Amino acid sequence: MYRLRVRPVMRLSAFTVVDAYPDSGPSSEDRVREVVGLAEAAEAGGLSALWVAEHHFHPGGACPSPPVLLAACGARTRSLRLGSLVSVLPFHRAVDVAEQYALLDRLLGGRLNLGLGSGYIPAELEAFGVDPTTKREVFDRTLSSLLDAFAGREIRVDGERTPPVRLNVLPVQRPHPPLWIAAQRREAIPFVARRGVSLALIPYATVADSSELRAEIAEYRRHLPPGATGEVLAAVHLYAGERPDRARAALRRYLEARLATGSPSYEAKAKHHPAGATPEALEASGWALFGGGEEVARRVAELETLGVDEVAGIFDFGGLEPEEVARSVRSLGAAWARRGEARPRA
Repeated sequence: MYRLRVRPVMRLSAFTVVDAYPDSGPSSEDRVREVVGLAEAAEAGGLSALWVAEHHFHPGGACPSPPVLLAACGARTRSLRLGSLVSVLPFHRAVDVAEQYALLDRLLGGRLNLGLGSGYIPAELEAFGVDPTTKREVFDRTLSSLLDAFAGREIRVDGERTPPVRLNVLPVQRPHPPLWIAAQRREAIPFVARRGVSLALIPYATVADSSELRAEIAEYRRHLPPGATGEVLAAVHLYAGERPDRARAALRRYLEARLATGSPSYEAKAKHHPAGATPEALEASGWALFGGGEEVARRVAELETLGVDEVAGIFDFGGLEPEEVARSVRSLGAAWARRGEARPRA
């Protein structure tokens, strides 16, 4: 008689904003290669997925094209799911996003996760000519065309001025890869929920403590359509190793870079609640978990009680050495697997 092993309900993955520090750290070119190494470490450590952010024109995010970087990661992995967090829809034509990610899902053999967003950094919005007051409308139109394209329906490349077309490559996952929408403002959460798609949150920049995160997740669940099974992903800084002092120094550097980049949510938190935006406060709130593998795994597991379905660990932040990042990923992955093995079996 076979005994089925019950895996942890909550998943553990990795998320990178690909922050670079050209004045004293690796170049942007080196950073994207490091992300490929991070993908290999995540798969070796048994993590569920690797997520990559899209950013433009500043070193706070050195990956302007997640599909290209994720394809490179896919060539070096076999089972790890790979995703964007996020693809910024107002910066692109729907047909381009649809073609690139459909082809990527084919290359990955159906391992693509697709996170979407409307953009939040003022300099990026300005550079692409996106009006912040209308970016939600642009997002809605682009998403509608994107879903039509994935489903094999006709779309128009440039409105009524162009003839209708259909993609000649469709994603493996039908009718489309799993979708997440990122929200950095509380009022956007019902909008995400009503679409019946999953929700991505960045607690360190947007909420004060675990009770506020619990309330946001509960609000999301309340607004899901009947029968919808959306999930909640929360990104937190993680370090499992013998030198948490290095992680604390790296977190401070990372947060300083966020302010320099012009991240509105974290800027607002630092302005209106400065005591709650320090590295020490984020660690006390549970948005940065540093320590030995078993300790960090235990504290990660506590997020499940808030309603989190996937913890996306930000492991490679603030210029941490890639070898140390890889050790951290493998250490936490091993501890997380042991927690799963210790759960009751059926």
